[in-house]
Amino acid sequence: MALIGGAAAVVVAATGFGVYALVGGDDKGGKGGVASSDGKGPGEAEAGPPSAAEVRTTAKRFLAAWSSGDSAKAAKLTDDAAAAAKELKGYRDEAHVSKVGLAQGSASGTKVPFDVNAQVAYQQQRATWNYSSSLEVKRDKKSGEAVVDWKPTVINPKLKDGQSVRTGKAGTPPIKAVDRNGAPLTKEAHPMLAGVLDDLRKRYGDKTDGAPGVETRIVDAKGKDTGTTLRTLSKGRPGTLKTTLDKDVQTAAEQAVKGKAKAGAVALKPSTGEVLAVANSPADGFNTALRGSLAPGSTMKVITSAMLLDKGLASPGKEHPCPKFHTYGGWKFQNDDKFEIENGTFAQSFARSCNTAFITQAEKLDDGDLSKEASEVFGIGQNWQVGTGTFDGSVPTQTDAQMAASLIGQGAVRMNPLNMASVAATVQNGTFKQPLIVSPSLDDRTIAKASRNMKPQTQADLKSLMQLTAASGTAAKPMAGLSGDVGAKTGSAEVDGQKKPNAWFTAYRGDLAAAAVVPASGHGSDNAGPVVRQILDASAG
Repeated sequence: MALIGGAAAVVVAATGFGVYALVGGDDKGGKGGVASSDGKGPGEAEAGPPSAAEVRTTAKRFLAAWSSGDSAKAAKLTDDAAAAAKELKGYRDEAHVSKVGLAQGSASGTKVPFDVNAQVAYQQQRATWNYSSSLEVKRDKKSGEAVVDWKPTVINPKLKDGQSVRTGKAGTPPIKAVDRNGAPLTKEAHPMLAGVLDDLRKRYGDKTDGAPGVETRIVDAKGKDTGTTLRTLSKGRPGTLKTTLDKDVQTAAEQAVKGKAKAGAVALKPSTGEVLAVANSPADGFNTALRGSLAPGSTMKVITSAMLLDKGLASPGKEHPCPKFHTYGGWKFQNDDKFEIENGTFAQSFARSCNTAFITQAEKLDDGDLSKEASEVFGIGQNWQVGTGTFDGSVPTQTDAQMAASLIGQGAVRMNPLNMASVAATVQNGTFKQPLIVSPSLDDRTIAKASRNMKPQTQADLKSLMQLTAASGTAAKPMAGLSGDVGAKTGSAEVDGQKKPNAWFTAYRGDLAAAAVVPASGHGSDNAGPVVRQILDASAG
C-alpha cells in the first residue's frame, strides 16, 4: 500500500480488474463493520444520514464484492439483498459479463459515481463495454448500518424497474429492403418509410438470407426486447427483402405530402393490389396512410353508389332527387352550401357530390345493406394480410340517422388512404385485390378475398360516374389535363371540434390508384386532390 497525497490507494484485485477507491484513515469498524462516531453502544441502531467515511467505505466494499464476482456478498451490502443478488447474478449470466472492473469516484454527499469497464463474451464474440453509473448510500432503519440503496440503475443508469441486461442474438436479422425493381429503400432516403421498414424487419428478417447480430440490450421483465441496445458485439448481415413498392412513385408520394401538418397517402396497382407507395406527414408521426381510422366523407359514395346500382335504386342517366335538405331518422341533412339539382340525373348528383341524393334512398334500404356491399364487394374489414400492420376499414351496421349518415361517409364509417385507394382500384379492376406490400409466397399467409365480384354493369356505371367527376365535377381542378382512363371522387368529412373538415381524394389512372387524406384542411379537391394528382403524375398510366 503506497501513500498518495496523505491517503491510501487501496486496490482490490478481481479477475484481472479491480476497484479503485481513495479512502481516508477513518474506517474504524471492526469485523467488517463501520463503527459509530457518536459513542453509541452495542445494540443501539445508528440514526441519521451516513457519514462521509461510511459512504466511501460502503461503496468500496460493495464495488469490490461485485467486481470479484461475489454477487451474494455484494447484495448483503444493500437494502434489498434478494433483488440485488438476482440482478447482479443476471448481469454475469444473462448479460454474459465475464469480467468487470469498477473505478470509484469522489462522493457527492451520499451519492458515489463509478466507472464500469466490463468484458462481454458471447459465443465467439468479445467486446469491451465501458460506461458510468452511480450508487447511493443510505442508513438501514433497522440495523443502523450504512448500505447501498439498491436500484436497477446501479447496474446501468438506463435500466428501469423490472428491466435487465441481456446479451445474445439481436432478434431478427436486419433487412435490405428493395423496391419492385431492386432499387434500395432506406430510412435515410425515405424517412416516411421508417416505421414500415422496421415492421418489415420484425416480420420478415428471419425469412431472408440475413443473419442477426449480437448485442447487449435491455429487456423487460418478460425478457422482451425494449429496443435499447447498450453495446453491439457484431452487426448482423442484412438479408434482401423485395417489396412491391416503386421508388419513383414512393418519392412522388413523399414530395406530395411533405410540409403538411398531417397527411397520409397510398398508391397501388389495381390489377394486383400491390402497394406502390406509402407516405405520411410528419415523417416520424402516426402512420395515417395505413393505420388511420377516419370518417372518409363523400369518397364513401363510391361504395354507396355501387350498392344503389346493384339494387336498381340508381342509374347514371336516370333522374335522381337532389333537394337542398332531406330528413331521415330525426336528422336534417343538407348539401354543401345548400345547393340543389332540379330534375337532375344520378350522374350529376355524384359528380357534384350531392349528399341528399343518397340520404333520400335510406328509407329503401335495410340497415345492413351498406356493410354487406363494403365487405362482400370491396373487401373492407376482411382482415387484410398486407405484410405490415394496417387498419382495414370498418362499415358497421347502423340504424336510423346513423345509417343514413354512413351513406355519405359519416357516422361510424372509418377508413384510411390504403382503404380508399383500394376502393378506387376495385372500381378500375372490377374485382377486389387485397393490398400487398410483400408477396404472400414469402410466408404463405392467406390473403383476403371478396365473396363476390362487382357486377360488370355496376363497374361500367361506377367508372362513368368517376370519369365525369374527374372531367367536370368536384375533382375537375386537380385532375385537369389528365387523359386516358381516369376517374376520381372527392370527400370532406366533418369532425366535431374541428373548424375545417378532413379533406379526402381518391382516383385512378390506368393501372395506378391513389388516395390521400389531409385532416382539418378543408375541401378534398383543394387539399387532398393535389396530393393524389402528384402521385398519378409519377406514372404514365
